[in-house]
Amino acid sequence: MTAQIFSKTLHVPVPVETLFAWHERPGAFERLSPPWDTPRVLEHTGGIRDGAKVTLQVHAGPIPTTWTVEHHDYIVNRQFRDVMTSGPFAQWQHTHRFAPDGVAASTLEDHIEYALPLGAVGSAVGGGYSALTLARVFQYRHELLAADLARHAAYADRPRMRIAITGASGFIGTQLAAFLSTGGHDVLRIGRGAVVPGRVDVSWDPARKVLDPRALEGVDAVIHLAGASIAERWTTEHRAAIRASRIEGTSLLAHTLAQLTRKPTVLLSGSAIGIYGSRGVEVLDESSAYGTGYLADVCKAWEAATEPASRAGIRVVHMRTGIVQGAAGGALAVQLPLFRLGLGGHLASGTQWISPIALDDEIGAMYHCLMHDDVTGSVNLVSPNALTNAAYTRVLAKVLHRPSLVTVPAFALRMVLGAEMADATALASQRVVPTILLRSGFLFRLPEVAAMLRFELGIRDQGRTDTISCNTT
Repeated sequence: MTAQIFSKTLHVPVPVETLFAWHERPGAFERLSPPWDTPRVLEHTGGIRDGAKVTLQVHAGPIPTTWTVEHHDYIVNRQFRDVMTSGPFAQWQHTHRFAPDGVAASTLEDHIEYALPLGAVGSAVGGGYSALTLARVFQYRHELLAADLARHAAYADRPRMRIAITGASGFIGTQLAAFLSTGGHDVLRIGRGAVVPGRVDVSWDPARKVLDPRALEGVDAVIHLAGASIAERWTTEHRAAIRASRIEGTSLLAHTLAQLTRKPTVLLSGSAIGIYGSRGVEVLDESSAYGTGYLADVCKAWEAATEPASRAGIRVVHMRTGIVQGAAGGALAVQLPLFRLGLGGHLASGTQWISPIALDDEIGAMYHCLMHDDVTGSVNLVSPNALTNAAYTRVLAKVLHRPSLVTVPAFALRMVLGAEMADATALASQRVVPTILLRSGFLFRLPEVAAMLRFELGIRDQGRTDTISCNTT
């Protein structure tokens, strides 16, 4: 068996106790899993202490592989080790080593000893690919970990909160819940069906107006993300579902929170930049007038449904989200297959403006709104750098090293999606700026779309200098 070693070290300006505690909390695996591998936890027993076990599914390209890993050699604030008991490698031991670097800083070393199947033949064929893949994965992990620790450290003097989330199993909600729990907050997931701790902590049914107030008594904050996807074709039935899921769910939640004896201090409620309608080249901020059309009308009613919470003295923030860039979901995940084949291109004229935001900054902006008591009302969750659809297409193609020669005509989009849906989504022009976030001091980590895409897809900028040290043997 030909063993190989990979080692990578991260230096962070937090005490070693903080660094180790982050890894021990629920959600650490979800935060550290590269989104391009579409990882899924199949079973998880225990945390990271000796004897704990996790079974997960990870994609190696289009092929799903199943790993079972056991934890060993746990020493608080010093180390823990993952040992693969079944999976694609002949051998896999990942030791997480922690060390103080003075009083207020620390280091993490990820040390992996592994062997590919088929011995020397496997190493000769797949050794280079494996080393490059590990470098790519741990660059992502360390960059995200450093950013999360910095965001939590900014509010280390604030008490940890008990936070209820609707839509916690979705594309954004899954990562938001993991971010909050690794930061030491207690997360309650509001969802449909029976209570299953860690998946559904509070059961609700907005259509039947079922939500037990006692389950939310004493929560410090609520983040409301639930709502039917607008990406499905707008049949009569789905149009009704889009509207009802947002308005009825928000109304039920707001009325329930308003009647609590111990009310939350803040409700962050989902909304969208669709509230502005399609406005060409006009620059739009939170003071801009409402637009017209189906999505604008839905968003207006969606935001209005929070009124009972506002009247009860709860600080309400309407999170007007743009196009979230994430490899595991949303618009980017839909476009990727075609762009990877070299078949991507701009939509219609490509002159329509789009307002993206990195998934990591979306989560960071929500946390900023949660922690800043002076942020209230409508807040645009978009990058400061809107761009045209044609410009976005060029950047995505360049990041993927693919051509972007295809143009999808407007009539084709209207035929596939329906005229109303196409005009309100793919062909809409929304040049939105995050005035409130910038004025309140929020710092975007990935303000440019090229940086968003490279980070989410694990594609490094060759001209970039990283401060994270790496040693591969």
